[in-house]
Amino acid sequence: MAECDTECLVLDVDGVLTDGRLWYGSHDEPLRAFHIRDGLAIQWFQRLIGPVAILTAKRSKAVATRAEELGVRRVIQGSRDKLADLTAHASSWGVSLERIAFMGDDLPDLPAMRACGFAIAPADAAEEVRAAADWVTKRGGGRGAVREAIEHLMRRAGRWEQVIAHYAGDASAPTTAAGGEDERA
Repeated sequence: MAECDTECLVLDVDGVLTDGRLWYGSHDEPLRAFHIRDGLAIQWFQRLIGPVAILTAKRSKAVATRAEELGVRRVIQGSRDKLADLTAHASSWGVSLERIAFMGDDLPDLPAMRACGFAIAPADAAEEVRAAADWVTKRGGGRGAVREAIEHLMRRAGRWEQVIAHYAGDASAPTTAAGGEDERA
């Protein structure tokens, strides 16, 4: 499949939306850092191409909060089998696996990546994951890799100029954010 046929983007969290590190302190839950440009790009994708979903093996309040901030409504946490969960949810979402782009960074992501129409890996993903990917970003996970991947998908879909027009002040350009307010505003 050509990546311009993508209707849905599914993202892993640790190592994709974050750099994969977990910070432990006196609180019960580890802290994660998310890149602001990834969030902005997620909003573009949702507005101009289709839904974004999060599929992760861990459970985290931070992930739920970040997803809500970005208008990501499809969030699957605590997955023990990403391919099985993706297959079941794709059916309920009304999208075929061939129309899904999946971005993962480590071995548990491989089955889902191989089943989807377009597999993406961040530059610092496991070697086997990079080898299985249709496209590898130049940036690492949590360092703008999602932004880079979304920009690539949008260019291939002929949608990137709409994003540029929005920021150039073109009144006919669609708004960026799912919730109506820009991530960087």
